[in-house]
Amino acid sequence: MTDLDTVVLNFSASSLLVMNAILAIVMFSIALDLRISDFARLIRAPKPVLTGLASQFILLPALTFLLVLMVEPRASIALGLILVAACPGGNISNFITHRAGGNAALSVSMTAFATVGAILITPLNIAFWGQLYAPTREILNRVEIDPVQIALTVSLMLVLPLVLGIYLNSRHAPFADRVRRPMQNLSMLIFLGFVVLALAANWAFFLQFAPFVGGLVVLHNAIALAAGYGTATLAGLSNYDRRAVTIETGIQNSGLGLVLIFGFFNGLGGMAVVAALWGIWHAISGLALAKLMSRREAKR
Repeated sequence: MTDLDTVVLNFSASSLLVMNAILAIVMFSIALDLRISDFARLIRAPKPVLTGLASQFILLPALTFLLVLMVEPRASIALGLILVAACPGGNISNFITHRAGGNAALSVSMTAFATVGAILITPLNIAFWGQLYAPTREILNRVEIDPVQIALTVSLMLVLPLVLGIYLNSRHAPFADRVRRPMQNLSMLIFLGFVVLALAANWAFFLQFAPFVGGLVVLHNAIALAAGYGTATLAGLSNYDRRAVTIETGIQNSGLGLVLIFGFFNGLGGMAVVAALWGIWHAISGLALAKLMSRREAKR
């Protein structure tokens, strides 16, 4: 069997540019729901937002590192898990929180703050936790990633569209109202279509290695959801806010993860399979959890 640590998936430079553009469009469509006033939530009620950010950027990467130490997967798989845990919340977390009957406004605020914070925190988390595990340290030393370049990539793909969307929603609300829903639907369809095409181009590798990685991704996602729920519970948040923090921690921006993998790690197979499976599974687990949560109205 092919060594997963040496497999490089088929993904051209032009494909990477297309994926960067798609993620920027997706982020812009989400930002059309945001206003400057959403950021004021941190001043008015900082506890829920700070709890969510701590769960996402501190606890989840630490628990991921413990999982890697316990399971000792192949180096590329381990680094894929670390990288996904270092990414901000996923694009569908706000939608799933709303379906779960949780605090969608809090979810939106956490997504916004996490996206901005990811400029610094994502590359730092990848470098810090990746260097602590010898097999992943070898990969990091071999590819010599530049945290500044990662920060610039995150800025261009996430922060710039975020700022533009907030500006339009704040200053040109009628226009934002007209294009919001079509943009959100179109962006998600384009994103899903691109993922399907990328998987099709690497289907043989995907089928070969997915069974070995799938169980680990399911476990990792369960740990992420549990981390969010546990952190929110220990912080004494209401059930309404707890649902938002749980989902925000368990839904990661695996699309950003794939861009970083192909842009900085040359499409390393184990990392890419982890991120791709995360992108599929977290949507399934998130929607299933939302269905369960929505059966009982959340206390605010």
